[in-house]
Amino acid sequence: MSNNHVIKGVFCAAATPMNADYSPDLGLFVAHCKRLLSDGCHGIALLGTTGEANSFSIAERRTILEAALAAGIAPGELMPGTGLVSVPDTVELTRHALSLGVTKVVMLPPFYYKGVSDDGLFAAYSQIIEKIGDARLQIVLYHIPQVSGVPLSLPLIQRLVAAFPKTVVGIKDSAGELANMQAITAALPDFSVLAGADPLMLPLLKSGGAGCITATSNIVADSLRVIFDNVANPAMAAEVEAAQARINAYRALSNSYVQIPTIKAMVELKTGEAGWRRVRPPLMALSETEFADLSASYLSLP
Repeated sequence: MSNNHVIKGVFCAAATPMNADYSPDLGLFVAHCKRLLSDGCHGIALLGTTGEANSFSIAERRTILEAALAAGIAPGELMPGTGLVSVPDTVELTRHALSLGVTKVVMLPPFYYKGVSDDGLFAAYSQIIEKIGDARLQIVLYHIPQVSGVPLSLPLIQRLVAAFPKTVVGIKDSAGELANMQAITAALPDFSVLAGADPLMLPLLKSGGAGCITATSNIVADSLRVIFDNVANPAMAAEVEAAQARINAYRALSNSYVQIPTIKAMVELKTGEAGWRRVRPPLMALSETEFADLSASYLSLP
């Protein structure tokens, strides 16, 4: 089992709160990021799927990242999503992060055209890396085919790592298939494989994986950190098992309704901070009936 991963730990796929006019609520967002770090997250993977990144403009995405840094969160604790449909936009957003000292990014492939070849995806990622031309850049690829419609195959990943070994350093695998994550880890032992589904971090760590970037960590980061810190400690087996059971319960509840609005509603229940339930169309907030049902279930969780 390798432990030479460049990126490892518990990263939260942070949700993005919104004001009444659906602009990003920067104050609430920054407070949330600080809370996540104090709860045990090694870092914040902001502006991903859970963060509704693709519902924000490039200017808004810049502003959200800048707000986190202005609040004193260290650049090394931030891992923004910068992958957009067009190569020039991805280059622009990634360069912006680098200009602020943020060197780790999570990068979707160009995702509008479906059924594209590995050669096409390799060309896109290669152009992005070469146009940016910054040795500091560390890319975590983003495999979420059920949303993007563009899977990242193991041969493609291996090819990118061979071509850009210091730059393409990891993958967030949100497909929910442990066997795929284990296959990547086996083929590339020092490559950071990060689970996108909370229940899969524990078995992935046991297989040599590097950690997670997950949605339920918005609520149960402390439990994920217990598992990460103690996975190899037999004396803590009971605590790890209890943490996993708690994570599974919260994850199951988050999947009761559409996940992103439900995660945001759960953050409101956890924090008591009004406004968290807002989501940008085409997503819709939970109805009052759904929220009442969710609240009752939430109160019964460990």
